[in-house]
Order: sequence, then structure tokens, then C-alpha cells
Amino acid sequence: MHVILLDALANAGGAVGAGLAAVGAGIGIGQIGKGALESIARQPEASNDIRANMILTAALVEGASLFAIIVGFLAMVL
Repeated sequence: MHVILLDALANAGGAVGAGLAAVGAGIGIGQIGKGALESIARQPEASNDIRANMILTAALVEGASLFAIIVGFLAMVL
């Protein structure tokens, strides 16, 4: 009985964790893009540097969120 309950809680927790990671990554990348566009609007001559930093930061956020999603899926499977 208790094993079934713990398995169901692990599945629910993993699904919620993976969903929160995906939503958090979407919000974070949106904030990065917003900040980059505002910066480019203020200083158009620095657009190449700002764009490069934006892509690098978005890739780091994407990597961290992918790791969190995989951990959530593993919590459901294992």
C-alpha cells in the first residue's frame, strides 16, 4: 500500500517539477530577450555584443532547464 502511494507521489512530483522547470525557462528566456531588446534600443551600436551575450545566456538557461526536466522525468521513471 505504502509503496504504491510513494510511487504515485514520485510521479506527481516529477511531473510538477518538469513542468515548473519548463515554465521557469520560458519566463527566464523571455526576460533575457526583453532586456536585450531594451539594451539594443538604448545603444544600437552595441547590438552585436548584446546579441552574442543574449544567445550565450539563453543557452545556459536552456541547459539548466533541460537538466531539471530530465531529473523530473527520472523521478517519474525510477
